[in-house]
Amino acid sequence: MRILIVEDDIQLAEMLTEALTDHQYVVDVVENGELAWDAVRLGDYDLILLDLTLPKLDGVRFCQRLREHQYSLPVLMLTARDTLADKVTGLEAGADDYLVKPFAIEELMARIRVLLRRLNSTTKADLCWGNLHLNSSTYEVTYEQQLLHLTPKEYALLELLVSHGRRVLSRAQIIEHIWTLETHPSEETVKSHLKSLRHKLRVVGAPDDFIETVYGLGYRLKTIDH
Repeated sequence: MRILIVEDDIQLAEMLTEALTDHQYVVDVVENGELAWDAVRLGDYDLILLDLTLPKLDGVRFCQRLREHQYSLPVLMLTARDTLADKVTGLEAGADDYLVKPFAIEELMARIRVLLRRLNSTTKADLCWGNLHLNSSTYEVTYEQQLLHLTPKEYALLELLVSHGRRVLSRAQIIEHIWTLETHPSEETVKSHLKSLRHKLRVVGAPDDFIETVYGLGYRLKTIDH
């Protein structure tokens, strides 16, 4: 899952980035509303953490613009303003939730999970494909009840493939979903992660073609045998 942080407090942005990355989220950070608008138009985000007081385009006007252009992704406002009027203003602008600074990281993570569950009508905690099961709460992956030990990027890659099933994903699409703008890797990096992931799947008994290569197009999961 990919999150955009819109925050001009560099120290807070770094703290949020570290915490979210530890929870397996892919994170991009921008420092004002105009850069956030550019990022949303170019990227594919699942949620936005939005400071209310921002240079160039403040959080309220950014959120209004977002909704006027029919972007429906969840927005969680983070602000030091704690009056009822401020909260109402933020929510009426289109925010889905409102968290007052300072806040506990545990509460932030809980609110993010709630918003993402609303976005996906079904929870991601039980993602499966045949004998493969992913638990996004514990980040555990099993195949026929055998545990796979995956790196964060391997987990994100497998989660992405399972979420899309038989839909073909190109290397460029994979990069867009699971790497940040600042760490954009080469397509060879994607191939390397796929090679390692396939090896780990084979070790626990998955077929060699569990992740299929559709030559010239990308990758998808093997059809489930019924």
